[in-house]
Formats: sequence, C-alpha cells, structure tokens
Amino acid sequence: MLQALDLARQALFLSNPNPRVGCVLVSPSGSVIGQGFTQQAGGPHAEVMALRDAASQGYDTHGATAYVTLEPCSHTGRTGPCCNALIDAGIAKVVGAILDPNPQVAGQGFAKLRAAGIEVEIDHAAGHLSRELNLGFFSRMVRGTPWVRMKAATSLDGATALHNGQSQWITGPQARADGHAWRAQACAVLTGIGTVLEDNPRLNVREVETQRQPKIVVIDSKLDIPLDAHVLEAPSGCTIYTSSINYRKTEALQGRGATVIALPNAQGKVDLAAMLRDLGARGTNELHVEAGFKLNGSFLREGLVDELLLYMAPKLLGAGGMGMANFGPLDTLKQAVALQLHDVRRFGEDLRIIARVAERDQF
Repeated sequence: MLQALDLARQALFLSNPNPRVGCVLVSPSGSVIGQGFTQQAGGPHAEVMALRDAASQGYDTHGATAYVTLEPCSHTGRTGPCCNALIDAGIAKVVGAILDPNPQVAGQGFAKLRAAGIEVEIDHAAGHLSRELNLGFFSRMVRGTPWVRMKAATSLDGATALHNGQSQWITGPQARADGHAWRAQACAVLTGIGTVLEDNPRLNVREVETQRQPKIVVIDSKLDIPLDAHVLEAPSGCTIYTSSINYRKTEALQGRGATVIALPNAQGKVDLAAMLRDLGARGTNELHVEAGFKLNGSFLREGLVDELLLYMAPKLLGAGGMGMANFGPLDTLKQAVALQLHDVRRFGEDLRIIARVAERDQF
C-alpha cells in the first residue's frame, strides 16, 4: 500500500480534477506484477494502468491482489468503471485505503466487487494518507467547494512588501520553487485585480516541471482588467468573477478567451462564498490563492480559508511594510483566526509553515 501511495503522488501535477490514485498488483506468490497511477482527466485510472502494465509484461492477473489507494469507481464517466476492469481481469482480492467520497461511488465500488466474489479489505492506516493526498477532491465531493490554500511570502515581522510595494524577492529560490510546486498541484490559482494591475503576473508554473498548467481565477469587481493582461494568456483558461455588468468589456474579454461570471453580493463586491461554490461545480479541487492583503483579508474575514502556506525569510522589513492580510480590527484575542501547525520545514534559508484553520478539515 505504501508503494501504491508513492505512485499516487506521481499524479499530483497530472490527474486534476480526478483524485490522485495509485494501484499495485501482486501475484498469489507475492510478486509485484503491475503498477500504475491515474492519468490526465479522460485518461486511464490507476487500476487500468496497473492492469495494462501487467499485460505488457505477460503476467496473468487471475488470483492477484490489487492494492489501491481509493475505492475503485463503479460508474461510467469519461472512462468505464474500474470495478469492471478488476472483475474482468480475475482479481481475487482488493485492498483499498478509503471509500471514494464521490456520491456516484461512495461504497458502491466495494459492494460491486464483493458481489462478484472478490474479497475486499480496507487498510484504515493508509486511509488518512490517501485522504490527505486528496483533500481538495474530498472537499469538493463533501462540501461542494474547493480546498482553499492561501500562499504568502513574508519577512519575520510579517511584511509581504516594502511601503513602496517592492516584494521581489523576499524569499530565496528554493522557497519559490516549492511555491510553484504547490501551484502545479492546484486546479486553479486565484488573485485579485489589484495584483494584476500592480504586477501583471502570469501566475503559471515555471520553477518545476509539469504536464498541465492550473487555470487562473481573477476577482475583479469593476472589470478593470486590461485586455493585454498576462493572466488572459493562461493555457488552461482564465475565469474572471465580477460584481458589475459591463457587456462591452465582457464581450472583449470573452474575445480573449476568458470566462466572465457576475456574482455580486449585497455590498456590490464579488460574493466569495458563491464563487467557491461555482468553482466547486466546475471541478475545482484545490484553489491556490496568491493575492494582496485586501483580498486575503476578505477570505479570512469570511472564514473561507482552509490552509495557509507561508514562506518566512530571515529578514525584517520594518515600519511601513505591507502585511499579509487586512482584517479586523479585533477587540479580543478570542476573535483571532485559530490555526493548527501542520508542517514546518526549511527551504534554503527560508522557513515554510503550513498551518490549517482549526477544524476546517473536519468534513
């Protein structure tokens, strides 16, 4: 099962919006005869890849055991049911890490295997690791919204830029490369119009190799985005959420390939909660937020952030530095956003902290 989990990690930058799944086939004598992981959406799932691997080596899969990190699917989507493939291949036993949260599966895969006479065992110890690897998929299937990860690079005194806006580069190359790896595994990268106007970023993945680029999402209440903005060139597409109705600008942006969606709230801003529900409906598992302190503050104030990805450089920027998020002011310490440290490690000279908003992953 640990080998199957290692295979699943190879789908990190590849399988979205499908879950990251690995499969290992073991013969009755205990030899590994096939292995695979889920490919790009529309491509083969892990079980089929493992069966193909075994066939390519001339192995007989009858009587074999399949170790798979997520319950095999039992429905027809872009591909056929993996349960059928395992049954047809003569698999005698399936060891699964965790049930698939997709309502179209949700135990039906294991039930179908048992009905076909296949022994099914659940490896609960591996279930936590598989869920952790697929938090975004579980979030979308259970809550209907993506897992929201907010990324920021700061000094030790919490500044993300100097008073004049200069911020490149607070952290070193190792930290920046790791940040790009988190971009690569996300379905979409989100920013605000302020960042687009000030920095004209591309928000693509450059520091690590990837077979797919994430989609770009921009919050732009007044549709101020220039038609030559780099984010409009994103190969996976750019979605702009707005609160205004500007037909001429919308038509021009659509001409650039962008999707424009109006979701106003009562204050005339973009309804962020409704936006997350819309992104979930569009198949977004993990949403990677790289925005300025105003939009970051809005996400935190509305309780929409699941996880913080912080890179802290060993330097002080002093008075006037821009903070990570603007929310509050708070009257009591009990109003603070409570966090739980999930992982702390060094990347070069910088410190990376992954902290989760308390109880946000209890779904």
